[in-house]
Amino acid sequence: MFLFEMLDNSILNVALPTIGRELSASTTVLQWVTGVYAVAFGGLMLALGALADRVGRRKVMLVGLVLLGVASLATAFVTTAPQLIAIRVAMGVAAAMTTPGSLALAFRLFDEDGLRVRATTLISTVGLVGLAIGPTVGGFVLAFAPWQVLLLVNVPIAALAFIGIRRGIPADRVDELHRDPIDGTGALLGTTTIVLALVAPTLFVDAGTASPLPWLTTAAALVMAVLFVVRERSARFPLLDLELVARPLVSSGLAFKAAASLATAGLGYLVTLQLQLDWGWTPAQAAMGMLPQVVVLIVGGALIGPLVTRVGLDRTAWLSAGSVVCGLAVYGLLGRFGYVWVALSLVLVAAGMRVVGVVAGTNVMRGLPTNRTTIGAALVDTAGEVTTGIGIAVSGTILAALFTGDIATSSWSTHQTTEFREAVTWAGLALTVLAAALVGWGITRARRAADSTTPCVNGQAACP
Repeated sequence: MFLFEMLDNSILNVALPTIGRELSASTTVLQWVTGVYAVAFGGLMLALGALADRVGRRKVMLVGLVLLGVASLATAFVTTAPQLIAIRVAMGVAAAMTTPGSLALAFRLFDEDGLRVRATTLISTVGLVGLAIGPTVGGFVLAFAPWQVLLLVNVPIAALAFIGIRRGIPADRVDELHRDPIDGTGALLGTTTIVLALVAPTLFVDAGTASPLPWLTTAAALVMAVLFVVRERSARFPLLDLELVARPLVSSGLAFKAAASLATAGLGYLVTLQLQLDWGWTPAQAAMGMLPQVVVLIVGGALIGPLVTRVGLDRTAWLSAGSVVCGLAVYGLLGRFGYVWVALSLVLVAAGMRVVGVVAGTNVMRGLPTNRTTIGAALVDTAGEVTTGIGIAVSGTILAALFTGDIATSSWSTHQTTEFREAVTWAGLALTVLAAALVGWGITRARRAADSTTPCVNGQAACP
């Protein structure tokens, strides 16, 4: 189902101009066609992950696949933009029901870390293939078919996945679930926090830093986050046990995942603007310019297993996370001096992200009880979704603050070109600092996890 998650938005983006013409949709409406999916997906993962750990991951995934199939089939009858947005919400809910369960079920099926890494690598590779081929496949389909076909393709995908899970994966055992009541208040506060956190970056980019709306949204997200933490600390049966999140393996895995997602999203945003607006590349040329990242993301999976075998999970995580930070530093310091530096930064970040995404997910699963694996997978995905938005928001906000005039104009003055290049440099360095802080925290927590499993000198107990 990771294929569906990654393919869904990438294949639809190429059809937005066609959708806008046929449904008479404004630019803002088109943004919501894609954005509302991410909001529903990211906002509901924790709540639905907690539900799956109680009623069964397999059961929730099967229901989500039915919802996906029905929502995708409804695309054939869309006549207005609001109808399409409603369908995208339903697809986001379906993704929140199915995607975390994919990782949780894969982890449940294998007991040995090497096999778990291989399974997670396969899931990740399939999804990244979808991300890479989505625009190409979408453009080809639109040459001879209506845009609705791009979403109708989810119907057979959902059907095949339903049959495969129904026949190939046994129902959850009772001892792998837990029966604590659902924390409804915590679910509402958590969902609201994540939704506001995902919407705020878009508002910063669209409305600009001078508008009060993105700042108010950010403030509301922080307030909701504080209320969520207070609720989870005081609830008898919390939605998310914060003591579990604080476990060294879990917190380190989430930090590594957050750093990788922040870097990938922020770098992709900056490079796309740089290639087209500063260097004058066409969209097709810019797409070719991003190929080093795409190639590494796809073929890099073959290196994960041997690397983990050779140096171990912990060192693999540190090396890959360090590669992400180095890539951002190369871009921030040298990216303005030529494409070779841009390509190098794309390769370093993609290589790190490709490895750390698998290792981070494995570490989070290793650090949780078996009856919390789905919400653990949801935490990994949520960390990625939220920091993706933060990466774009940081980059967009710095550009908006340092660049004067309309950035999308066809020609810039010499002064505007200088402003843009300085803004890109500062944005790249800001992302480097943020990613380095996350990686540093992750390494510290991972070392604590390693120390806690090392016997004390007297051999009588694990070190504290």
